[in-house]
Parts: sequence; C-alpha cells; structure tokens
Amino acid sequence: MELPRELTGAEIVCESLLQEGVEYVFGIPGGAVLPFYGAMPKYPELRHILVRHEQAAAMAADGYARATGRVGVCTATSGPGATNLATGIAAAQMDSVPMVAITGQVPRAAIGRDAFQETDVTGMTLPITKHNYLVMDVKDIAPAIKEAFHIANTGRPGPVLVDIPKDVLLGARTPFVWPEEVNLPGYNPPGAADSEQIAKAAALIAGAQRPVILAGHGVIISRAFEELQELAERAQIPVITTLLGLSSFPTDHILNVGMPGMHGMAYASLAIDQADLLISLGMRFDDRVTGRLKDFAPNARIVHFDIDASEFSKNVKVDVPVLGDLKQALRQLLPHIQRTVRMEWLQRIDTMRAEHPSLLIRDTHELLPQYVMQQLSEVTNGEALVVTGVGQHQMWAAQHYHFKEANTWVTSGGLGTMGFEVPAALGAKLGRPDKTVWSVAGDGGFQMTMCDLATAVENNIDVKFAILNNGTLGMVRQLQDLFYDTGFVATIYSGNPDFVKLADAYGITGIRVTDKAQVAGAIQKAMDTPGPVILDFIVKQDEHVFPMIPAGESVNEMLEEPIPERVI
Repeated sequence: MELPRELTGAEIVCESLLQEGVEYVFGIPGGAVLPFYGAMPKYPELRHILVRHEQAAAMAADGYARATGRVGVCTATSGPGATNLATGIAAAQMDSVPMVAITGQVPRAAIGRDAFQETDVTGMTLPITKHNYLVMDVKDIAPAIKEAFHIANTGRPGPVLVDIPKDVLLGARTPFVWPEEVNLPGYNPPGAADSEQIAKAAALIAGAQRPVILAGHGVIISRAFEELQELAERAQIPVITTLLGLSSFPTDHILNVGMPGMHGMAYASLAIDQADLLISLGMRFDDRVTGRLKDFAPNARIVHFDIDASEFSKNVKVDVPVLGDLKQALRQLLPHIQRTVRMEWLQRIDTMRAEHPSLLIRDTHELLPQYVMQQLSEVTNGEALVVTGVGQHQMWAAQHYHFKEANTWVTSGGLGTMGFEVPAALGAKLGRPDKTVWSVAGDGGFQMTMCDLATAVENNIDVKFAILNNGTLGMVRQLQDLFYDTGFVATIYSGNPDFVKLADAYGITGIRVTDKAQVAGAIQKAMDTPGPVILDFIVKQDEHVFPMIPAGESVNEMLEEPIPERVI
C-alpha cells in the first residue's frame, strides 16, 4: 500500500481544497497567510483571484456560491485582512450562502500577546458564521477543512471560517490523509419530512379557498424549481416570491403574483392579507415581508416548510411546521395534491392587480430608473443573471426585471450590503461563464467596491456594470423625504467621479446615457462589446420607490404612487 505523502500545513490546505473540487479562491495575501500562497504554484488547478479589498473576496465567493450552488472560498491574512472579510461573511450568514473562509493567524506562541496584526477572528466571527475553527495542529487541517465544507453546504447553508496560525501552515511535514467521511456528533441536518406533517399540510391545502404560496430563498438553495411549479399548477395556487426568492418561479407565469412586502407589488401584499392559507417555502418571515406582525396575514393558517426548525414560529405563528429538505419534502407532498381549479380566487387577484397597478411607468421625457430596468429586462429577454447591492436600484430591479430562468437573481437581502453588486457579479460570472451577467448598482454602492473593476480587467471577467446614477444615497434620501423633517442630511453627492472616465482609466468601455431614447441601444452595445463595460445612466434624482409599506406598518398603511394618466 502506498504511504501517504508528507506535506506542509499549507500544502495540506491546497490538497484539501482540491479534494473538495474547488476551482477559485478569492483573496489577498498577507504575512500570516503567506505560506498558503507560497504553496499555490504547486497546485495550478487552484485558480486564485486577486481582489482589491478583502470584503470583495468574501462577496465574490458569495456570488460564486449562489450562482453555482457550490461552496465559495475566500482567504485573507490575520488582523485587518480577516476583519475586512467580516461584512461579506455576515452577508452570507444572513442569506444562507455556503462559504468557507480561510484566514491566516499569528504564530501559536504569539496568540493572546497582542502581536502585530493579531485579532481573535474566531471569537469575532462566532455570531456571523455557521461554525468556525482555530486549527492548532497540522494534523487537524484536513479534517477541519473536510468538516467545514460539509457544514457549509448541508442543512441550512452558511459560512464556516477556518483560522490557521502561520507556524501551523509552515510546520513540519506530516502525512496527508484525507478523511473518508465526516463524523460530527449532534450535527444531523434533516432530510425527509415527517409523513404526518406532510398529511396535515395536504389537508389544509385541500380545504383552502384562497391559498397562496410564499416562495423564499430555500426554493433556490434546494433547487426545488420543478416541484414548486408542479405544486402551483396542480393545485392552481398563486405564487408570491420574496426578494431572495425571485427567479425561483418564472416571472411571466400566469400564477406569478410578484414580490410582497415593503417595496413589493401592492396586489401581492393584498393577496397575502386576504388569503386563508399561506404555504411558506424556505423563507423566514422577515420584517420586510411581514410589516407589523399582528396584522400580517390575519385570515390565514400557515404551513411552513423549512430545513431550519428554529425558524418555525420565530416571527409568525405556524399551524403546520414541515421540517426537511424542501425539494424532498415537496416531492413527498405532491402525490397528496389533487388537481384543483380556483377561478374565483385567481379572478379576485386579477382584480386587485387592476386596481393597484404597482409597476406602471409614467410617460415622461425624463430618464426614470424604472424605465432603465424595464429596458434591461426587454433587451436581455429576461435571461441575464442580475446581481444587485441594496437600495433603490435593488428594488427597481426586483420590480421590473422579468426573470425567465431559474436562479438568475443574486442580491444582498438580509444584511443589505451596499457594494455587494460589483464583487458578487465577478464571482457569479466565474461560476456561470455561460450567462450574461449584469451588475446593477446605485452610484453610492458602486463607489464602495469599484476598486474591484481592476479584478474584472485583470482576469477578463465579462461583467456589464449598470449604474443608476442619481447623485444621491437614494433610499436614505427617500426615507428622509417621507419621514423626517430634517432635510437631506449627508445624502446628496457633490463629488461623484466621472464614471465614463473611470472606465477609460481601467481600459474598458464606458457609456453615459442621459436620454431614454438611448437606453436600449446602450444596453445592446454593452452586450455586444467583449469584456467589462460600464453604463452610467443619469436618472431622475428625486424618484421614489413605490409601493412602500413604511417600516413597522401593515398593508393598510401602504403608500402607492398615484396612477398616472399615461403610462409606458
């Protein structure tokens, strides 16, 4: 029998990543993690993507993971390198994204002595990771990485951090043995759902007159697209998708009722308000969906499918909790579902849609951001992979882009991370090179991570960057305008760069759009141009996102834009 090869700790890290099928590692080198970088040239199968800020490493790994369903990997050095990863790690935790972050640490003898660039990264990230490790023995590296990938990508996915002291990476050679299996006592992610709970759910569906499916991110994570569509069509149940559930169900499907909540379609929120049954699939009833809890879905019983038992009745009381992998649970449910016609309920929703036309765009000579998103949807035929940060641009993209293909929407939902859109789009494109990838940003968020345009150029990552440039922190400005009498404090920009000149500085194409007649042509030109392109859309500054349910209010306090006389 061939004896195991003896490797350094750094080489064991590389071997372990290859065992897990890793293609890309996003990161920046530094002193404590340098041994890992020194081993990389021996492993050309591992492609390292040098980002320009560590938070971009985590966000790019996040985008890669969401686009592919595989674990994204990022790395950083100790101290500030690791702390810079924290925002991206927290975003992955909030949105249940599988990620493994590998950080270097000061040598073991220096831990706890305030050494140069020392930070207790495992302590710091404990609340924002699914699990983390401080590996103090070279023999524990391979088992720790094996466990990290298993934990990150099973059950409810999430980020796992592996912190390794520099001397462990450099340490004496030791036999490399890759564990054949993971043994984690107490960690047993659920699989099949309980048959009794499935039967209860089926009974409630059979007896409902006004049911609604509320599809969340869990549909995408479990890849339960076909099962969701079969359930909806067989039982004739309208489908409402949360922000993170967008692209889990075709936007142009006759049963699609859009997105609910704070900036969702009015008719979607009203449908929830009038429903007698909510079938909630892989979603967590966050405050942006529910508004004031006591007034959320007041007439409905709730069936909640989720892989995380802690979500049951955490925010909203659940009548039937169904614990298990969503794809598997829906397959268990479908044989119990009879074909049904719900014409009266569907007609009522159509009436609400007609009475509350949330997505009409008024006819004006001004360049409206809603129009830009509508045109992006039309020119790309709803087939692009769209990545956004957080803010007004995010809501307009969610409202006006019509997703025809599954898993083509990547956004920072739970944490709401400005700047996410640039690096996450780079990771998504590397993971899905077959897809046209659009990064949609506001001018504020874009400036938080635009340094990683260099990463796009250096690696020839063909992402198209659309900036809805209104010269302001748009969503914050909107809140100040509607709810504060202090005026616009610290929300109006007077020093934005010229984004077209910025594109030229990076050696890529930049196009400024100031007139609505230019929009479609500019989008098409960007798609026809090889490599990254920046489109700078100079849109109306004081445009608000409507509908809007103010924070902590209910659908009854919804603010709707007056219906325009002419629409486009």
